[in-house]
Amino acid sequence: MARKTDIPSSYYGEPRKFDPNFSGPVQNRSCTDVVCCVIFVVVILGYIALGTVAWIHGDPRKVVYPTDSHGQFCGQQDTPNANKAILFYFNMLKCANPAVLINLQCPTTQLCVSKCPDRFATLLDARNTKNWEYYKQFCKPGFEIGSKSTGEVIRDEDCPSMIVPSRPFLQRCFPDFIRRDGILTVANQTIFKDGDNNKRSVNDLKDAAIGIASLLNAKEVGMKIFEDYANSWIWILIGLVITMVVSLVFIMLLRFTAGVLLWLIIFGVIIAVGYGIWHCYWEYSSLIGKPGSNVTITDIGFHTDFSIYLQRSQTWLIFMISLSVIEAVIVVMLIFLRSRLRIAIALLKEGSKAISYIMSTLFYPVITFFLLAICIAYWAVTAVFLASSGNAVYKVAPADDKCMYANLTCNPQTFNKSNITKVCPGSQCMFAFYGGESMYHRYILVLHLCNLFVFLWLVNFTIALGQCTLAGAFASYYWALKKPDDIPACPLYSSFSRAIRYHTGSLAFGSLILAVVQMVRIVLEYLDQKLKGSQNACSRFLLCCLKCCFWCLERFIKFINRNAYIMIAIYGKNFCTSSKDAFFLLMRNVVRVAVLDKVTDFLLFLGKLLISGSVGVLAFFFFSRKIPVFQEEVPSLNYYWVPLLTVIFGSYMIAHGFFNVYAMCVDTLFLCFCEDLERNDGSSSRPYYMSPGLHKILRKGEEVAKTSAAS
Repeated sequence: MARKTDIPSSYYGEPRKFDPNFSGPVQNRSCTDVVCCVIFVVVILGYIALGTVAWIHGDPRKVVYPTDSHGQFCGQQDTPNANKAILFYFNMLKCANPAVLINLQCPTTQLCVSKCPDRFATLLDARNTKNWEYYKQFCKPGFEIGSKSTGEVIRDEDCPSMIVPSRPFLQRCFPDFIRRDGILTVANQTIFKDGDNNKRSVNDLKDAAIGIASLLNAKEVGMKIFEDYANSWIWILIGLVITMVVSLVFIMLLRFTAGVLLWLIIFGVIIAVGYGIWHCYWEYSSLIGKPGSNVTITDIGFHTDFSIYLQRSQTWLIFMISLSVIEAVIVVMLIFLRSRLRIAIALLKEGSKAISYIMSTLFYPVITFFLLAICIAYWAVTAVFLASSGNAVYKVAPADDKCMYANLTCNPQTFNKSNITKVCPGSQCMFAFYGGESMYHRYILVLHLCNLFVFLWLVNFTIALGQCTLAGAFASYYWALKKPDDIPACPLYSSFSRAIRYHTGSLAFGSLILAVVQMVRIVLEYLDQKLKGSQNACSRFLLCCLKCCFWCLERFIKFINRNAYIMIAIYGKNFCTSSKDAFFLLMRNVVRVAVLDKVTDFLLFLGKLLISGSVGVLAFFFFSRKIPVFQEEVPSLNYYWVPLLTVIFGSYMIAHGFFNVYAMCVDTLFLCFCEDLERNDGSSSRPYYMSPGLHKILRKGEEVAKTSAAS
């Protein structure tokens, strides 16, 4: 028989002693983790300074608007290009990939024009004909026809060697590619003349044509999605309001019918998923044997019309397998966790009582959402201004690959007088990108990393502030001996004030630790993307292990932080002490922790799934015009799945916000319950603060867990 080693109770600290003066969150407290608070404030001031500097040096127009070869914006007011908002490329044949045209710089002269060419023409044909008046608008400003020979004009790219019918897209002139009967054409032609009067096929630009077609298709889809949002935003809001009302009613019903309602949720989800499995099987079996139904999803590719996928048997097979896996997981969890469900339901019922007495907690997620929106907006704007910082940088663009000065920095004002034009005939000094050689520009990457890190820190701090605030409010409820008479006035506001006034440093400390781990994870993800094509299996294995370890570390830190914030809200101690106290308290009550485990989270997840799924089904029947009463009210849509997915995602996020308050309430009540058992014994002089029903169920659950562990 194996020897059993008992860990002494003092190993995880001494249990709490009875204190007749303790009655909930400590009121007489002092500031904690002051050093971290000062650092946090300094970092915020530095972040504001970073945003200010980025705003001074940056110009978002550099990201949005096209720039000609001289670094000037097309369409910029009070400049010679004010009425020339479109960028024209002299030799499109040098820019086969349209992604290069949009994101990088094509190795040809770029000129701002007021409109794109609408005809085929070459410099050789247009020079001595009446077409010159039309053609010269695509030459560099100030160019005179007789100043150079045709060869010199083409070499120096004073004028394009040819123009082709084009249309503006993303404020750039792209060839007007059209497929007719499967044949690629430009202005109904398949052959055109290049600058040397040689006949060329439009297939010479097929790479550009393919890329442009995909970009145009993306633009068309984007416009249709925008139209769908414009036509259906009222109904989307109605769906989200319905979700909010249903979530609120659901939480209120838990106050009185927690047991019945949660069991209804469990069996409701099981029945709904079971019906989904049957429906998918019925659709799958009905499509078997039909012509074209056996075509795989991979073969048909991406389509915006979702009904195309519903006509394939493989789609319903995937749905059926996915739902079967979900059903099996739910059933298995219910079988193994059946003895713990009653305990979780009791805690949820107690949590619903707390929320019903402090209803303001349900609306606190709005504050968290608002603060997170500010953080995200500030980070995004700062990132854009940082990305657009700098002055125009010019590089030597040679006529061939043999030029020794290729890609070197040059000055367009003195370039024609330099030795480069003699060594590399035909080379040009062209705009490349925005940057600089100053200290600020050399450390742009570092500033981007700082922007990201402080953003993570602020986001985690915002979440920590919400957790600490809610924990303080719910702790005030638990430690009120006579509920609700002894609950202090405005517990949520009082808790928020204490968290901001005394514990900003502690919350910042916990958030900083989590932000560091998240930053490391982001770096590891970046390295993983860079090493995907690597043949070094050892490095990829090591990177995979590191990613897994830091993922686990992040989850553990989130768990510790969450419980530490509860202890901070109650006792007002610093972060490290609160983390230690919370961890030791949980370890001293490890059996009870094992009883709860993730059962409450599982039940709350089923609740979120049921609410968002129900609203999603209702939205599906509405937007697909399957509700006869509302058929006339349904707006005209290009893709009904656009508002449908928006409603489903938004409904889940709203339900998640409401139920997160519930989860924080349950965690707080559980820690308070553990403290209550250590402080008090249930006698008249040391009464329990918990309800008798909760005490009975948790005690019974503890005995069951001990029996299971012993066996």
